[in-house]
Amino acid sequence: MTSSIGVAVIGAGMAGKAHAAAYRAAASVYSPVLPEIRLVAIGDVYAPLGQEAAKRFGFERHVSDWRDIAAADDIDVVSVVVANSLHREIVAGLLAAGKHVLCEKPLSDTIEDARAMATDANAAADRGLVARIGFSYLRAPGIAFLRQLIDDGRLGEVLHFSGRYWTDYGCRPDAPISWRYQGPAGSGALGDVGSHLSYIAEYLCGDVQEVSGGRFHTSITERPKPLGQVVGHTRGNVSDETAPVTNDDYATFNAKFERCVGTLEVSRVAAGHPNDLYIEVFGSKGAARWSQTNPSQVEVMLHDEQGDLSGYRTVPLGPAHPGYAGGWAMDAPGVGIGQNDLFVHQARAFLEEVAGIPEAESLPRCRTFDDGVHNMEFLAAVAESASLGGQTVTV
Repeated sequence: MTSSIGVAVIGAGMAGKAHAAAYRAAASVYSPVLPEIRLVAIGDVYAPLGQEAAKRFGFERHVSDWRDIAAADDIDVVSVVVANSLHREIVAGLLAAGKHVLCEKPLSDTIEDARAMATDANAAADRGLVARIGFSYLRAPGIAFLRQLIDDGRLGEVLHFSGRYWTDYGCRPDAPISWRYQGPAGSGALGDVGSHLSYIAEYLCGDVQEVSGGRFHTSITERPKPLGQVVGHTRGNVSDETAPVTNDDYATFNAKFERCVGTLEVSRVAAGHPNDLYIEVFGSKGAARWSQTNPSQVEVMLHDEQGDLSGYRTVPLGPAHPGYAGGWAMDAPGVGIGQNDLFVHQARAFLEEVAGIPEAESLPRCRTFDDGVHNMEFLAAVAESASLGGQTVTV
């Protein structure tokens, strides 16, 4: 095992801060077998933002050019958390420089670039480099427990999946135009939060086989141009000049999976739902559901309950459930977990692989770039279905 690992994060926006905070906390969860983690650099072209993030999370320095991170001898691991269209160039440069890379989802803004990135990653693996994509919700104990209920047969044969991911960051017309609102059909709400919902659905229901009923809608067709830097989902500080929104505010589709069929719906204009990921699985012996709104609990109903007690029961998550014991300082039922914790566990898993800790002694590995390509192919099939008026498309 290496004696220390130097870490950098490229991108100091909302998700970049989540990665930075995660690396800071990664050594404090589970057994303390990681080597020393050195927080070296935050990279962001907007210097004030990058400087603030570096100071806030205890990184040694800020740089404005990602190439400085690629060239730095004291950096081993890099998270890439910038606009999707920038992923390919940056990841290729980092791998060429011998860095291990954790890339945010989706892998890129085009399938062609994503496939090229996967080819680069597989070649880099021959040089001992680790390149992974962050599917953070696979770290959620509640979702893992749903999978356990399916695998051990307590829900019986899976009959139907229902999932939605509603957000409201785009529900105000005065939210300034940014890269999130520009791109081809399917790169909006579907690419942003639908990428999460789609890999969760496959995790629970098996490989997707076909999609149908694809429909996109752009509710707010133009947005004001910002007067300054746009960070995350900020509002205000805009001009009177507008620019067109070119991708989807809302998307819905049906899917056939290996285990069952399902319906999936995503939105970035669902007022009053800031981060509402909701999934429900129906089986021949019962059903179970989980929500990001209450991530520390799962609701389960089973047909073998007494008749006067039938219905959903609330199960507080705790050490009896997957991925929970040892994962926090207080790993007891009722303490509570949230989305930030999932980034910590993701960083921990990535660092364990980089450090060479055997897989049997580690958290489940992060997903590969090939998995990232498949996720984009899934979403591309939805876009094709929508372009064909909802026709069935094989994935």
